[in-house]
Amino acid sequence: MDETRIAPRPSPAVPLGRGGWAAFLVFGVLFVALAAQAQARRFPDIVLVTVDTLRFDRMSGNGYARPTSPYVDALTRRGAQFTQARTVEPLTAPALASMLTSRHPQDHGATRNGLPMRAGLDSLARTLGKRGYRTAAFVGNWTLRDELTGLGEHFDVYNEVFSRKRWFGLMFGEATAEHLNSEALGWLGEHRKTSPTTPVFLWVHYVEPHAPYRFHRQFAGRLGLHRRTADASDRYDTEIAFVDEQVGYLLAEFQQGMNSDVPPLVIFTADHGESLGEHDYWGHGRHLYEATLHIPWAMSWQGRLAPQKVDGLASILDLAPTVLGLVGLRVPESFQGFDWSEILRSGGEAPEGRITYHQAHRGAVSNPGPQSRRRGLLEVGVVSADGKEILRIKGQHRRQRFDLGADPTELESLVDERSKPSAELAAWLETVRQGLAASDDLAAPVLDGEALERLRALGYID
Repeated sequence: MDETRIAPRPSPAVPLGRGGWAAFLVFGVLFVALAAQAQARRFPDIVLVTVDTLRFDRMSGNGYARPTSPYVDALTRRGAQFTQARTVEPLTAPALASMLTSRHPQDHGATRNGLPMRAGLDSLARTLGKRGYRTAAFVGNWTLRDELTGLGEHFDVYNEVFSRKRWFGLMFGEATAEHLNSEALGWLGEHRKTSPTTPVFLWVHYVEPHAPYRFHRQFAGRLGLHRRTADASDRYDTEIAFVDEQVGYLLAEFQQGMNSDVPPLVIFTADHGESLGEHDYWGHGRHLYEATLHIPWAMSWQGRLAPQKVDGLASILDLAPTVLGLVGLRVPESFQGFDWSEILRSGGEAPEGRITYHQAHRGAVSNPGPQSRRRGLLEVGVVSADGKEILRIKGQHRRQRFDLGADPTELESLVDERSKPSAELAAWLETVRQGLAASDDLAAPVLDGEALERLRALGYID
């Protein structure tokens, strides 16, 4: 007798009820959170260290005779070093805004100290934050106040550390490197306790060796100096040695408490250099000579970046797209810099025929108005494999062109100073002017007496 196969009947649906639905939702939330943590954790921690007014040629790893920078030299040897990196403008706020947004100053708007950039721009910090990073900045230069720059909106934490009366004891205008490290590492420790699986983007900006240069006695012997005979240039070298040691401490402490086996990506650079009497000029901001334009830039990522030197022309605009390219994130279309990540991975050749573009402005504006940005422009310049061309546009126009290979200190211009600029430089000048005119609508804070005095003490107001 044949057996009749009867398909099993489906079990009747059982209502979850309030408790069941609650458990389901909790499970779903936990699943999403764990998935997000796993996604975020595949990204490395990123540490960006910037040093104010640091010349490329005063670091011992770049051929300087005095051993000014052993800690940074060691970092540089472990990773990729850009030997021909330059800032876009030798002023702190414009340069660092360009570094983070990968835009030229006339496009982000912060062309002078005290003039904030446009709101809502894409940036390195903002892009990383959207992909799960916790972002924090610790800045020790008074010109980087959020009120004056607009940088605060790009970070989860933007900490202005002004703990020292450096300017002849007159006012709190900056942070000691030790205090900056204490604040940054304190925040990092709390973050690692509360959110151990969330990667961080930590930016620390040291003010040393900005003028007035202090003499750091503890490094005098190593550098062959004595306080009684040390001049300003010697004191500048002791400032580099001091901040170099503090950078070494910060990075060692950062590594010590890591919760991930993914090594951190470490970036080291400067906002601009410093003229120490070259061309009869002390300071920075008003000229485009190499002393203030040429900056160090190194990137270290253990096991991911081979030690190498990159001799192609590079710009501070390139930093943000290169970092995003290295960690595998899309580079915003608004970024104007070059992404070096593939070249760094493959050891390939730098792009041929590249030109980098530069500008110089008056340091700060005491009475902001609708044309403050346009009125501040002093010089424009371009750098190519053939050399550097500069046009002074304030007062009587003056053109200079230098062969940087044969004349690295720019002592002999190769053109008549009254001659017309090249087509490339003339086009760049027009681009800058149009961008400045388009920024007339940007508001600027009205600076009070204290703010004006601080900017004047920094040498940014005539």
